[in-house]
Amino acid sequence: MLSASSSYHLVPFLGTPCLNLVKLSQPLNALAAFRVSVHHFCSETVTVDQNFDCDGRSGIEDESLESDVDKFCETNDFVSEEGGYVWFVVHVTQILTKATAKCLGFSKRNTHREMSSSTRKKVQKKCKIRGYTLELDAVDEILSFESEFNNDSALDDPVDILLDLLVTQPIKDKETVHRIATRILGADAAINETPDGDGDDVIRASDLLIVDAFKVPKFRYDPIKKVFYKHTGSLPMHGDAFSKAALYKDRFLLLSQMLSRHKDFSKPAFDSELSDFGRCEISPIQSLIGQTGRRWVMGLISQLEDGHFYLEDLSASVMAMPELIKARVEVQSNQKHEIIIFLDNIYKITAGFFVENTIVVAEGEMLLEGVFQVFNCGFPPLEGRDKSLQFLAGHDSFGSGTLTEQETLRLAKLEREAVNGNVVILSDIWLDNEEAMGKLERVLDAFENEDFVPCLFVLMGNFCSHPCNLGFHSFSNLRSQFGKLGQMIAAHPRLKEGSCFLFIPGPDDAGPSTVLPRPSLPKYLREELQNHIPNAIFSSNPCRMKFCSQEVVFFRQDLLYRMRRSCLMPPSTEETTDDFEHLVATITHQCHLCPLPLIVQPIIWNYDHSLYLYPTPHTIVLGDRSEQKAFKYTGITCFNPGSFSSDGAFVVYRPDNQEAQPIACHYCDNPEYHALLPQRDHNCLQHHLKIFDKKNVPSWNSNPEV
Repeated sequence: MLSASSSYHLVPFLGTPCLNLVKLSQPLNALAAFRVSVHHFCSETVTVDQNFDCDGRSGIEDESLESDVDKFCETNDFVSEEGGYVWFVVHVTQILTKATAKCLGFSKRNTHREMSSSTRKKVQKKCKIRGYTLELDAVDEILSFESEFNNDSALDDPVDILLDLLVTQPIKDKETVHRIATRILGADAAINETPDGDGDDVIRASDLLIVDAFKVPKFRYDPIKKVFYKHTGSLPMHGDAFSKAALYKDRFLLLSQMLSRHKDFSKPAFDSELSDFGRCEISPIQSLIGQTGRRWVMGLISQLEDGHFYLEDLSASVMAMPELIKARVEVQSNQKHEIIIFLDNIYKITAGFFVENTIVVAEGEMLLEGVFQVFNCGFPPLEGRDKSLQFLAGHDSFGSGTLTEQETLRLAKLEREAVNGNVVILSDIWLDNEEAMGKLERVLDAFENEDFVPCLFVLMGNFCSHPCNLGFHSFSNLRSQFGKLGQMIAAHPRLKEGSCFLFIPGPDDAGPSTVLPRPSLPKYLREELQNHIPNAIFSSNPCRMKFCSQEVVFFRQDLLYRMRRSCLMPPSTEETTDDFEHLVATITHQCHLCPLPLIVQPIIWNYDHSLYLYPTPHTIVLGDRSEQKAFKYTGITCFNPGSFSSDGAFVVYRPDNQEAQPIACHYCDNPEYHALLPQRDHNCLQHHLKIFDKKNVPSWNSNPEV
């Protein structure tokens, strides 16, 4: 009889091969002895028959061996009648047989663990050479990445590339490693791909990606960690009071982190003196109390009291000199100044429209009355796209997904060589206006007869000559007019098959409200059109487009008119007198499509990020009822296609060189226009359209007799 308290020696069971149980020389209870024997057995290398299935497919359950031992020992007191010892050995044999199968897996895992440990040490050593360390989960992510490469030099090539890329990242965690590893693996897959070579010079619908404003990911800046992080969770349409406060805070932090990296506003290491054109340190507004001399501050222009304007940052607010708002001031650009004396004070501002709620950088002095007297004022400097992308550390703030370097190069080559790469952009398509529809049909006829049809037509609202507000009662007619537009497009088979059609609502189109961003046109209005053009795309206003490797933003709003009405002071005239150029400078330096006060243009608080221009896109299309304009500002192509229904103006955008060609279509056969037609390769287009440069020919409105 075997007792739990007796002294005994566990002997090997001869019927089970390769079981070397340890013999105990000290009296232990049965449970302890059995556990020690099993663990000793599992720590040794066990050789089993090759036909034995050690993966659990032979009926052995995938459970913990220790759990089996505990269950066996707890349910049996090892006290039995005759044959009790045999009964004990049989049960022990069953458990150890299971352990034999598991032990082979343990042995393999131990070998892998030893290799992983060696590789892990090698990775950590490489990290220390580069001046940083990684957490264990990040190292495991690198080991997983290394296992994707089968050659012996995998650790010396891809992993080194990954570790080098980690040097530039502010946060070196598991997520960052995974993001970089995914990009490297994607590039490796793209290199190993064998392209078929068919149609490499044709842009397809798969090369275009339209991003709805409500699908744009939201990122926030953490001023403590100095990194961007992605907002997780849902974004309610109706936000609370915190959402409104966060709107202004996020805008301020976005521009603040850009300013902190600018060379002219970074604190010098040795020279603390400030000069007119030297480095200028930004001071928090709260620190102005008790300070003397000139200081630079960054703040949001706010009207906390009627008739009194303040500069406000995250720490405090201060009243600005009223004369700054009322003064007729001039621009400071490229170190060239035009100065106007006003009330014995010198004021200088940069180009752009200074409206309430815009964020400015101002130089001034704190007066005894508690008023900040401003001498120089301007928008925060614009940061280059490449620098912004580098600081984003691979985050996709545009919403189109990240591309590998190899894929980006392929798409860039496609942009240059594509024969159908043109994009035709029209604004104000009044479906209830017969003259406007006649112009549109003439344009479609012209492009139908081209050798290569454009890859995309962008049709922006308004789609009705009358505002679709509460007083509008002709929605059924508007629905049928969309159907007629679909029939018109379907009558051009080459355009229907080879071109995409994007529809963006205007400020007076049917929708839930005038708040931004606006959703796409209601399904009720577009159903008949989609029956004729199934591949038509209906998106929000604004919306984004990833055109091959380029990022394009479309925005239909009468922004210039509203900016001029809300301007607190006349814009400068030194650098430019063109209002459209002032508008472009305002939205790009504010990194926002619509920096107007919320009382002038309401914005959904939780979706204000969908109007961000950070990083700056390649092209910005500002659909406006004002005059047709095109302007390239710091490498960003900005243009207004004009009102098609009013003067027949539209734009053909060429992605290969990021140029916008302003075009106008007129119903006239006047010979005086023929000499003004530009010489183009599109002979068919010239045959169907009267095309001219609007800078050389008077507009439609100024020549009603034409």
